[in-house]
Formats: sequence, C-alpha cells, structure tokens
Amino acid sequence: MADQKRLFLVDAYALIFRGYYAFIKNPRINSKGLDTSAIMGFMNSLLDVIKRERPDHLAVCFDKGGSTDRVELFEAYKANRDETPEAIRLAIPYIYEILKAMHIPIMVKEGFEADDVIGTLSKQAEKEGYKTFMVTPDKDFAQLVSENIFMYKPRFGGGYDIWGVPEVQEKFGVTNPLQVIDFLGMMGDSSDNIPGLPGVGEKTAKKFLAQFGSMEGLLANTDQLKGKMKEKVEANGELGLLSKKLATIMLDVPVTFDATDFTLDEPNKEKVTEIFNDLEFRNLLTNFLRTFATETSTQTSDTTVITSETKQSQKSPKKSTSNTDGQFDLFAAPGTGSITKEEVASGFKTITSTNHFYQHIDSPFSRKLLIQKLMQQTSVCFDTETTGLKALEVELIGIAFSYEVGKGYYVSFPEDQEETKVILEEFRPFFESDIEKIGHNLKYDIKVLSNYNMPVKGKLFDTMIAHYLINPDMRHNMDVLAETYLNYQPVSITELIGKKGKNQLSMRVVPIADQTEYAVEDADITLQLKQHFTSELESGNVTKLFNEVELPLVSVLTAMEIEGININTEFLSELSVALTNDINRLEKSIYEQAGEEFNIGSPKQLGIVLFEKLELVKKPKKTKTGQYKTGEDILSYLAKDHKIIQDVLEYRQYKKLQSTYVDALPNEINPKTGRIHTVYAQAVAATGRLSSNNPNLQNIPIRTERGREVRKAFVPRNNDYVLLAADYSQIELRIIAALSEEETMINAFKNGEDIHASTAAKVFNVHLDEVTREQRSNAKTVNFGIIYGVSAFGLSNQTNLSRSEAKELIDTYYETYPKLKAYMSAQVDFAREHGYVETVLDRRRYLKDINSRNAMVRSGAERNAVNAPIQGSAADIIKLAMINIHNRFEKENFKSKMLLQVHDELVFDAYKDELETIKPIIKYEMENAFKMIVPLDVEMGIGYNWLEAH
Repeated sequence: MADQKRLFLVDAYALIFRGYYAFIKNPRINSKGLDTSAIMGFMNSLLDVIKRERPDHLAVCFDKGGSTDRVELFEAYKANRDETPEAIRLAIPYIYEILKAMHIPIMVKEGFEADDVIGTLSKQAEKEGYKTFMVTPDKDFAQLVSENIFMYKPRFGGGYDIWGVPEVQEKFGVTNPLQVIDFLGMMGDSSDNIPGLPGVGEKTAKKFLAQFGSMEGLLANTDQLKGKMKEKVEANGELGLLSKKLATIMLDVPVTFDATDFTLDEPNKEKVTEIFNDLEFRNLLTNFLRTFATETSTQTSDTTVITSETKQSQKSPKKSTSNTDGQFDLFAAPGTGSITKEEVASGFKTITSTNHFYQHIDSPFSRKLLIQKLMQQTSVCFDTETTGLKALEVELIGIAFSYEVGKGYYVSFPEDQEETKVILEEFRPFFESDIEKIGHNLKYDIKVLSNYNMPVKGKLFDTMIAHYLINPDMRHNMDVLAETYLNYQPVSITELIGKKGKNQLSMRVVPIADQTEYAVEDADITLQLKQHFTSELESGNVTKLFNEVELPLVSVLTAMEIEGININTEFLSELSVALTNDINRLEKSIYEQAGEEFNIGSPKQLGIVLFEKLELVKKPKKTKTGQYKTGEDILSYLAKDHKIIQDVLEYRQYKKLQSTYVDALPNEINPKTGRIHTVYAQAVAATGRLSSNNPNLQNIPIRTERGREVRKAFVPRNNDYVLLAADYSQIELRIIAALSEEETMINAFKNGEDIHASTAAKVFNVHLDEVTREQRSNAKTVNFGIIYGVSAFGLSNQTNLSRSEAKELIDTYYETYPKLKAYMSAQVDFAREHGYVETVLDRRRYLKDINSRNAMVRSGAERNAVNAPIQGSAADIIKLAMINIHNRFEKENFKSKMLLQVHDELVFDAYKDELETIKPIIKYEMENAFKMIVPLDVEMGIGYNWLEAH
C-alpha cells in the first residue's frame, strides 16, 4: 500500500542511555554545571528520526517502576543493573518538558516496561492497518517483527538499520520472529539477569532452534542430546521455561493506540526554543528549527520500507568537485550551491551539501604551481594519507593541503618508494620554511615524513592539542570536533576502506577522486577548527600554555618517539623462563593450600575456594550477580593474614608481568630500526600528564623485584653509550608545600631534610634522630596519601595502624601543617565557585561534579580539586624541562638523546664522551624549569641498563 500510514514508537530510555554514553568521554556541561549529555543525545536521535522519516504518527514510550509481573516471577530480574547515572535522572524531567512542548505523546504505564508498552501499541496499530517502526537498539524487540512491524535500529557510528522479517530470520537463525523469544530464553540475558540454560550460547541456541523449533521442542527431545549438555538442559528445564517467559514482551498493557493523539503535529516552537536556550543548546536549536521548517525545505520519506541491504545500494554516490584537467582550474574559486536534502536530513553540513573545491594534483607542472602558492602563505594546513597507523612503519600515499576555507589540493604518491621520495623532495622548501604548519595530531604526520628524511620546521598549530586545553574531558578526534564546533559531519574512513579487520582495504585501492575528497576535507576542516580554536584558547586563558609548552612539546615528543630505545631480547627470554618457573611454583603452593586444583585465573572458582571451601572470611563481599569479589583491593586487605592470598596476588603479578611486558615487548620492536618506539599521548590525561602507549612504558612495576627486572631489558644504543636517568625528588610534595605556603614543610625542603622523617618527627612528637623506620614509613604514606584524599580507612589498609590510630595520625598531620589544610579547603571552594582548578601554568581541570547532589560523586570531584593542580603542575614543570633540554641538545648538536619520560623521570641515551657535559645541563634545566619558593631537586643515575641507571 503506497499510502499506508506509518507509526514510529520510540524506546525512550534505550535512546537516552545510548545518547548519554555517546558523550561519556566528552560530557556536555553547560555554564550552570548541568550535564546535558543525556538530553542532547536523546534529542539528536529523536530529531534525526523525524528528519529522515517524516512519520505520520509518533509516540515516545517510557518505563515506570519496572515490570511488576516479571519481578514476581523471578525476584532477581534486572537486579544486577547499576544505579541510573545522576545525569540521566536529572535529564528525564527536561525530556518530558521538551516532548510536551513538541506535542509528542508520552506513553507510560506504572508497573510495565517500555518494551511491553511498545509491543501492545504496535500490535494494536497493525490491526488498524498501520506500518509500525520500533525505534530501539534492543534486540529483544525482534520478536515483535511482522509483515507490518519493523525494528528501526540505530547503527553504531550513525544511521539506522531496518529489520523486517528477513533480517530477523538471518540475524537469529529462525524461521519465525516469535522464535526470538525461545532464542533469548535459551541464551539468557546478563543485562536483564535472565538466567537462560547453563552452557547455551548464541551458536548453540541457533542450533537447537534449527533442530527443535522452540524451547518446549528442545525440552521434549532431550534424549537426542549428549553428554554434559543433555544433563544441563534436563536439569534446568524449568529455568529455561522461566527465562522464556521473562523474555516475552507483553501485548496486553492497558494502553490504547489512538491515531488522532499520535499524529505528528506542529510543535510549540517558542516553548521548545525557551527550553533549549535555558539548556544552552545552540546547535540543537538550529537543528530543531530546521527539522520543523516549511515542507519545501525538508526531506519527505518514501513510504517503501528499505532494508539495510537495499538501503546501502540506494545510497547516493558522493559528489566530487575534483578537477583533473591540469593547471587551468588549479586555483579557481569554489562554485555556488544550495543546501541539499542530505544536510536537512542529518542536521549536519556534509561534503555533498557544502560549497568546496578540492583538486587532485597529478603532474609536475601542477605541483610546481601548488608549491609556488604554498610558499606565498603565512599558514597552511596539511594532512598525510598512509598505508596504516604505525607512523614509523607506514608508506606515504598522499598529502592534502588547505590554506583557504572550502579549497584544497591533494598530492598523490606512487607505490614505488623511490619515486615518492623524488616527488616529496619538491616540497622540501615548504616543509623547511617558517610558514605555520597546521594539522590534527601533527606528531603522526611529522613522523611519517621523517621516514623520508623530510623535517617539518616553522611554527606549529595542532588542533587536537588546542582542543585538549580548551576542553580536556572531551574527545578530541576530528570528526567529533567538526560536528561539535562546525556542525559538519566529515566523510567516515570506513566509507572508503571498510571497518577495522582483515577485510579492511588500503587507501591505495580507493579511487583517486574519493581519496582527494576525503583527504582534502580533513585538511579543510582542520583549517576551520584552527580559526575557531584560536579565540577559544584566548577565552580559556590557555594561549600561553599552548604556544610555550604544548606546541613546542610536539616536536620534543616526536624526536623521542623517532629515536626509540634499545631492548635486550635475550634477557627477556631468560626472564620469561624464570617467571614461568615462579608461576609453576606458586601454582603448586596454591593447589596444596587449597587441597585441589582449579583455575586460579577464574574469579568465580577462586572465590569459591577462598570463601566457601577455606572459609577465610565470615561474610565475604559479593558482586550484584552473587559472585564473590576477588579484586586486588579485597585480596590485598586479607593478604597479611593468609599465605594462599599472598601467593595468589604474587601469581597474578607474575602472569601479568609475563604477558604484558616480558613476552610482549619483543613483538613491539620496529623491524626497520630494531628498537622500541613508544607513542606518547599528549591529549588524554585531564591533569596534563603524558601517557605512553604501544607499548606502555610508564606502568612497568617498580615496587616488586621481578617488576624491576623488566627495566634491565632496556639498554643503551651500543657500547659507546650508557643510559642516564634523571628523576625529580618528591616533586609533588614540594609543589603542595609551595602552593599552600606551609612554612614548616618549606623549611624542611630548604634545609635538605628527609621530608618523611621530618614529618614523622613532628606528628609523632619525637626528635628527628629518634624517628623509627615504621614512623617514617607511616609519615610517608600520609604525605603522599593526603594529596589523593586518603581516609582513615585507606591509611589503615596501607599501614599497620588501626583505623582509630590512622584517624589520629591524619588529624595530627593537619594540626602540624594547618596551612596545608586551609589550602585544600580553599581549592575546593574555588572549584565550587568557578567549576575548575588551575596548575602553576594556568592549565585548567574542569570539575563538573563539584556541586553534585550525590555525596560520593561530589567527594571524588573534591579530591580532584586538590590533586589536579599538584599533579598537573608537576606535569607542566617536567614538560618545560623537556623542551629546554631538547633545545640545548639540538643547539649544541649532542649525540646524546632524550628517550623516555616516565612521569617524574627522564631517560637518556648518553654518549660516554658527553656525559660530564650533559649531566649539569640536564640537572640545571630540570631544577630551574619553574621557579617556586621550594627548590626542585633532581637525582641522577647512570648504568648499562635502565634499572642500574634508576
């Protein structure tokens, strides 16, 4: 029926949770401190559906009070669900208010789930001749699909899949969608705590359905099963039938489909605008107004149901304005155009809806013209296209350039690497010039070019780093930034080469026109982001930090990553054998103490042995699913009283050490250089600290003997070199002493006293010479613990003190250092008023939960208010030192190189003949990187491996 009416039923909480978690790494916080992520995510999805489909009828369905009937059947139903995040609880009233202003009916019934409400309404509408689309990502709804009822399933990364009967049949291996109930009953569902049949997973459920047709068919024919599976199914038949009942969506909820009430009407635009302005939804308001603009400017949807397969085939090809006719149109202006249907449908501008001129440069003459144009600019954005992600191992496929919004050029390179070098050499004047180079994650591009001996000189502007300073808690990938700040949705790389995996294509096989559009779009968008972020940096008071610390650091980290570090693989092989022996010894000891063999790596089996068989604790803690908790925090607390737990913890350490480092590090060696090249993430930690990846060289254990031994594997370049390690001594304590202006602490540092012994002498009221080892140890724990908001309970766990003794020690500590306590309170007060705290270099850490009504959430933000300026200042200071050392080494042309940064420590490949020259330089630059009232102190060591040097 071409004129068949269509009803869309939206699963509210499914889309609210989905929207909230889509923003989890970059939560949307407005100026009032309200986390609006859930509201924004839901509204984006709702408007997207309305724009794409223009439904005749629409309703939004909510849960209320859970499913009374299912809980009566099975008390543990959904009992393992985590508490709803506060941001979602606060969002619901706003969403209700917006829906009412949009004249969209809200369907909710006490004691029933949204699934049941949608199921009932969809079947009622079907009887009245409607085509119904259930807007939800929840697979459970597949059981409702029929000739006129479809799932409208949000796709990860954008877009929707429509599941009709054929899609459900293929997805679940069933002949009738009703069999999905049997499928879910057999498998169970951990998210809803539906038990299912033990041992039955997706493959087995599909096999049973193909063979027996239903749960009842399976249970009636268990004689056809074999072995343990037969035993399990026969023993759990009632559980299977219960699971099927729990998975069945109810179709008799007391709600009524009334076509008049469900009509998609004109919203109250004034009211919606008022709400959106209050929530500070500027882009969303534009999106909303465009969605409900006059019919002539909007996209109407065909009434034909398009399955995911046919939808893909009907996708319109990407428009290409690339010009390949040589030099005549090389620098022509972009043409004119109008907003397309695609833009209206998505809410974002796209490459097909935006005026642009992206050109492929493919001849010596056109390259010559391009280089002439590049050399006339003051600022140019460039972006490399390569054969992979490992910058030091990939080949160059092309480079995109853009220096004017909407325009850009793509230079492609042949597979022959010698030819590539010749072509790239033509661009040396540009890359070695003082022209500002703009990019997104420039470190990657600079490393790629280093493979061809092409340095990148001049001032840099990295939009990823800029945004990291503007909003450190948000994601910084270019697609997110383009959508957030430019209302533009770039072409996804998966459209060109497919998803990650063995079937992913190389960019080399992508048609050159599509390469051009994709690559130049990236450069164009990055150029636009640069223009936007320049003012944002200024308004956030971080321009100086960006220009003087983070941008220069890009070049420093690039050089360190290119240099890499040498590894002794023979030593690692020997260490792996030793660890295997240790693991076997511990395994034997654990089995003897347990009186049986079991899987030590299984938390479930371990919990049963420790807490049921051995009964080590009277009332052991359990997870929400009823499993015993065996995490390190639990076991560490019990370790001092039980040898088996000591052995288990040691066993875990050795297993992790072996798999994560000892056996894994040799696989990270670059085949070209024979060295390991870690990658430093500059835009991850909100505190400003760097993180190390592929491999992570910052988390190598140092407190255990075996952990320390891993550092022996890191060795100098050759016999003419040694490793030199330079480490800040107690930098965080020195910073907190300076920031709090606590004279007692300041004087201890100035006098060169052992700060932990000095603290112990004061809090235990003894002479410095009389401080015991235990007193010093306890004082050290408090000194470092105070920064992280240690409690009496936490301190007692880390020491031999009782909880009351720990509380008394903390109280005495604050009495001894009253200005420290006052400083911490002042930091929290500042954060409450401003929503952020700052480091010594004005780096901001935003604390959205500082005024949360949830006490636990709020206390976490309060701890960060104290800790972030200290940890962040330490990160700032070592960054300054790294920049200064790098510049000195380059200026004086030393053979010695800076290799690693591990929080407060720097590691160098030191040329022996330069040792006495570089040691004072390193010490001076580190100790004078930032002047405080408390002097910084650096300890240095030298050795033929990292452990010796440390």
